[in-house]
Amino acid sequence: MAASRGPPLLGFRALALALLLAILLLLGCSAAAAYAGAEGVLRQVVGRRGDDGGGGNFFEPFNVTYDHRAVLIGGKRRMLVSAGLHYPRATPEMWPSLIAKCKEGGADVIETYVFWNGHEPAKGQYYFEERFDLVKFAKIDLVKFAKLMWPSLIAKCKEGGADVIETYVFWNGHEPAKGQYYFEERFDPVKFEKHVIFGFPVWLRDIPGIEFRTDNEPFKAEMQTFVTKIVTLMKEEKLYSWQGGPIILQQIENEYGNIQGNYGQAGKRYMQWAAQMAIGLDTGIPWVMCRQTDAPEEIIDTCNAFYCDGFKPNSYNKPTIWTEDWDGWYADWGGALPHRPAEDSAFAVARFYQRGGSLQNYYMYFGGTNFARTAGGPLQITSYDYDAPIDEYGILRQPKWGHLKDLHTAIKLCEPALIAVDGSPQYIKLGSMQEAHVYSTGEVHTNGSMAGNAQICSAFLANIDEHKYASVWIFGKSYSLPPWSVSILPDCENVAFNTARIGAQTSVFTVESGSPSRSSRHKPSILSLTSGGPYLSSTWWTSKETIGTWGGNNFAVQGILEHLNVTKDISDYLWYTTRVNISDADVAFWSSKGVLPSLTIDKIRDVARVFVNGKLAGSQVGHWVSLKQPIQLVEGLNELTLLSEIVGLQNYGAFLEKDGAGFRGQVTLTGLSDGDVDLTNSLWTYQVGLKGEFSMIYAPEKQGCAGWSRMQKDSVQPFTWYKNICNQSVGDTIKFMHAY
Repeated sequence: MAASRGPPLLGFRALALALLLAILLLLGCSAAAAYAGAEGVLRQVVGRRGDDGGGGNFFEPFNVTYDHRAVLIGGKRRMLVSAGLHYPRATPEMWPSLIAKCKEGGADVIETYVFWNGHEPAKGQYYFEERFDLVKFAKIDLVKFAKLMWPSLIAKCKEGGADVIETYVFWNGHEPAKGQYYFEERFDPVKFEKHVIFGFPVWLRDIPGIEFRTDNEPFKAEMQTFVTKIVTLMKEEKLYSWQGGPIILQQIENEYGNIQGNYGQAGKRYMQWAAQMAIGLDTGIPWVMCRQTDAPEEIIDTCNAFYCDGFKPNSYNKPTIWTEDWDGWYADWGGALPHRPAEDSAFAVARFYQRGGSLQNYYMYFGGTNFARTAGGPLQITSYDYDAPIDEYGILRQPKWGHLKDLHTAIKLCEPALIAVDGSPQYIKLGSMQEAHVYSTGEVHTNGSMAGNAQICSAFLANIDEHKYASVWIFGKSYSLPPWSVSILPDCENVAFNTARIGAQTSVFTVESGSPSRSSRHKPSILSLTSGGPYLSSTWWTSKETIGTWGGNNFAVQGILEHLNVTKDISDYLWYTTRVNISDADVAFWSSKGVLPSLTIDKIRDVARVFVNGKLAGSQVGHWVSLKQPIQLVEGLNELTLLSEIVGLQNYGAFLEKDGAGFRGQVTLTGLSDGDVDLTNSLWTYQVGLKGEFSMIYAPEKQGCAGWSRMQKDSVQPFTWYKNICNQSVGDTIKFMHAY
């Protein structure tokens, strides 16, 4: 019986990702350390040793394989929980604490994408620094990070009045394997499990004859070059499991099955080529493809969805893997913030393991931030918070984080039974919408009684009725199940967890504009852009943006050019300027009719602004929508300026290289005395970017050249930069910079 309820989200839209390659990171010890016993799960997993004899490794090299039930780490089945955490969406300073919070929350695995557009911003020029330092991210040393925390933690204990510090000595941490002792080395190696190439670099569009994600030689050549580059780098850094590194699984392509049909047989050939190309790189670990029901036998096909408890791979020989568990969603400008309740997220995960799942990845566990201009489109906000268990700023989102942590603890308690059962669990019908799945080395009768003594037994009791409580009888006892919930019984007797009953704390964060500040003298005031609103002019400064042509790098050409072909994505802004001559007959015609002429554009994306003689006439927002803007023209020459603004590049779907930006179709001036005038093929002057953007008006060293002035109450105008400065703490300064 599969759960089929729709996603409990606000502001839902289709997923907007264009991914080619993915890696998942395994946290081998996770929250299970809390109940693993003396032997522990922190022990070293031993497999094939690297050529260098294992020197400098995270741990002893080990093999990663799989069978029909699970991924095998060092030859042993594991039930794995994965946390999605993308390194470019956080600062390197945040990485250790974020990974530590994933581990503390019960994750065994860290999942990340590899961002093609970030790592190869120009053809053949690779970048692996700062937020894109993939190797540094993969080698995060949580032991060293923990040591850095010890002094501050002890100080806080002392500040709180403690006289004594108490600690345990952890056998499983100090002796992870017989005869091998770890004190300063990694005891919880982070391992990749999903390796995704996300986000095509814009320069790909300029390659002659290229078509993305199909049987196209120019595209396949570039894709293979980049994937090979990443795989070679991972090998050189000894990051694969058989080298003593953390990478255990990789994914090629992403949800290609959703769009494959658009390309016909060429799509089928491309999918098969991508799979064989990946396998041919000899990474020594398994590859997966998500939402790819026709994936080859050598590739594990996986599920991406809100619920995956009914999913099965296309071959009995493959384990059931959930690569994207959507525990939230991204947000659009002007839209609602999506929210998925912790109870429903826990229900979906519990059902997945209940019905035979073996590895599940939260997309996202930490969403983070799309810094600079990296947000997807159309019209997605820079925050990638995703309503994740860890919020955009690295703060635990309670009760979601705590509730899921309790869930993971219960699942790990069931792991011995889950991996012991080689086939399907025993299914017992408990009611019209209630059922049990029992993982046991013994037999359970259909009435729920045990046939003899089972050495290992764990059970999941589900009530998929959304509205009514249910009382069920099994194992000689009665169990009460809340609506839409799963109870987990690690010993087939006692309920360790129910997905609908939250025991974790709840935290609510509020922002108060009037809260005390360490330096009230420099506290930023409220900036109002509406008349009559709150306003303080004493702390805000303004600088006016130039409308239209502002620099010497402009050019003129007849016709409307496609936005990205001109900007090459160095800016989201492109100015189009032309001149229109208006006769006295036109002015008289409008006056007699009591009407205004209008500018029409067949299609615009994402934002278009219309200026007449330097003044804003109007705007339009949307994804390839029409624009009709009444405008005020005067007799003689009039300067007509259009501003095209991109709010995130299109990043999902077929034929991405053809989507483009800017304007499509005809640009027409309507309502003249002699009829409409087609401006499409007029002489247009083009200017890339905003003057303030290219002169780096936001940079501290450029402040003297920006022409800043104190904001006056009546001076709020469109296309103005606003700034404020305040003290965060002694020695630290925060600068607020806005452009409207």
